[in-house]
Amino acid sequence: MNDALGMFGHWQLDVNQVRERVYRAPTPRERERWHALWLLARGWSAEQVAEALGRDVRTIVDWTADFQQRGPAGVTFEQSGGSPLALDRAQQAELKAAVQAAPSAAGLALANWSWKVVRQFVQERFDLLLSSRSCLNYLHRLGFVVKRPKKRLLKANAEKRAAFVAAYAALRTEAQSQGAQIFFVDEAHFRADVELRAKWVLRGEPALVDSTSPRLGEKATYYSAVCLETGAVEVMNVTGNTTAETSVTFMKQLHAKHAESLIVIWDNGPAHHGPEMREYLATPDLKLRLVALPGYSPDFNPDEAIWAWVREEVTADICFGTAAKVREKVDAFFAGLAKRTSEVKQRCRRELQAQADALVANASQVPA
Repeated sequence: MNDALGMFGHWQLDVNQVRERVYRAPTPRERERWHALWLLARGWSAEQVAEALGRDVRTIVDWTADFQQRGPAGVTFEQSGGSPLALDRAQQAELKAAVQAAPSAAGLALANWSWKVVRQFVQERFDLLLSSRSCLNYLHRLGFVVKRPKKRLLKANAEKRAAFVAAYAALRTEAQSQGAQIFFVDEAHFRADVELRAKWVLRGEPALVDSTSPRLGEKATYYSAVCLETGAVEVMNVTGNTTAETSVTFMKQLHAKHAESLIVIWDNGPAHHGPEMREYLATPDLKLRLVALPGYSPDFNPDEAIWAWVREEVTADICFGTAAKVREKVDAFFAGLAKRTSEVKQRCRRELQAQADALVANASQVPA
């Protein structure tokens, strides 16, 4: 795994970016190659990857060698021969522009794009009738992939976010000079019922998972904290809801294991305020500083990646039935993170860190 991570690092890619290319690749061949590389980065051997993808081991080794020598260009699949395309370049460009907006912008009274909507658009605009396969192929060829959308938080204040980036860059410098550690903190709930995610099934077979329909309140609640500089992760499960009192308990646990000065960055959730928290912060020589993220900016919190990771590796498509079973599996996952600090640092890096790095780099280039 370390060899694969080093290979990606040479080409300035991390595991998350490789996984993104699995979905973004324009052709099935390229998606397969990126998938193989991603599995290698997850610690799979070439033999295991070959078996999973139905390929010869030599093929996996050749793909890896191509990537080592040429980077992403070595993964590109070059089509030779084949039938001429139904849509010319201008028509493809028009289709690509249309799909980037809602179908209604193209005069189609439909909510979302699908191969049927693409076929209708092409038929009405170019008087061509495409098959379902051709419509899907054009979507992939033009760089489109299916993703679960995220909300664009329109209430987020751009100026406050920019100011926080600068403040965070200064905090990193301060922490380094003072020997302090920065932890990002967040909470999450994991329900005992199935959390539906994408899964591999045989073509033509339905994607189904079993559920015992446990009650909505059957859930496991956690705090976690992540330090990007060290890859350390701290976790605490909670019985019931999170409150100022449980937040104090977690702060005490965090401080007990990291006795040096701490800077904790989290959101302005109700559980992060209250008389219990104020009383705790008044403790003499506490050496704890709390910093609030700007409003509507969960994308700035690296700890969000921890919860996404749990849902990917532990709770995806499984009905545990009871909160106790959820905690058993989630606790085991967190116990294993002590040996995965490099992956923690890679997975949890967020746009905040990228913007702060760019800000520092730009400042260093300005003449004194």
